[in-house]
Amino acid sequence: MAQKISVVIVSYNVCQLLDECLQSVERALEGIEGDIWVVDNKSTDNTVDTLRSKHPHVHFIANHQNVGFARANNQAIRKSSSEYVLLLNPDTVVYEPTIKGCLDFMEAHSEVGGAGVRMLNREGNPAPESRRAIPTPWVSMLKMLGFTHRYYMSNLPWDKPGKIEVVSGAYCMLRRKALDQVGLLDEDFFMYGEDIDLSFRLLKGGWQNWYLPFDIIHYKGESTEKTSFRYVHVFYQAMLIFFRKHYGHLSVLLSLPIKTAIYFRAFVALMQMMTQRLSNFLHPQNDIKA
Repeated sequence: MAQKISVVIVSYNVCQLLDECLQSVERALEGIEGDIWVVDNKSTDNTVDTLRSKHPHVHFIANHQNVGFARANNQAIRKSSSEYVLLLNPDTVVYEPTIKGCLDFMEAHSEVGGAGVRMLNREGNPAPESRRAIPTPWVSMLKMLGFTHRYYMSNLPWDKPGKIEVVSGAYCMLRRKALDQVGLLDEDFFMYGEDIDLSFRLLKGGWQNWYLPFDIIHYKGESTEKTSFRYVHVFYQAMLIFFRKHYGHLSVLLSLPIKTAIYFRAFVALMQMMTQRLSNFLHPQNDIKA
């Protein structure tokens, strides 16, 4: 029987988090024709061997190197054949009604290509990243200056469905027909930015992206190391890739300030990181948590 939905999870050294995520997905898929794909990017914590026996119905793909988030997702998407695809981070817990609720909405609205949900933090508060706007040069400049209302689409209510522009890659439900039209994730993005790029291409292709008031818990950042110099490089490089791809045609007068701002923010992030590391070295007692 053809699958209604394939859930795709890319993992890297998050065995325990992934185990909890898989348990929640299996509960949420009860009564739904669906399958689960885990693409492991050469974890060193024995993820695949540990979880394969605990989750015998999950399809595991064990990569021999870390191929990045976009390419790993594409591996599973190409192997699956379902009507819908759900891209899901391993540091999430999916509430039981969430997948069915999203499917019901997309089944009733054929114009919807992508759907995201209300992502809750540990304290149960909605994350602003649940609804985002395309980072056009103007929106990006506002955000870099600290004006985030437009970028996070803060005018939308949390308890009602609403059109958005960017669906977060942490929970991104996609219609296969839309993917066939606009293409899969752009593998030029190693990590970060690929969800923005895909969301933008869906909009350009005439599809709609929606926020739906169904819940997941997102332990944001616990599946990636965000205190390394590599993170800063990869994150801001993704911003540059997106800008060059979609706004490279702009004149120098418009593009130069944006590129300068991106490099400046990367420099500030690196300086903050170096200052924190120096402080931790000089005052190691600050690292001790009560």
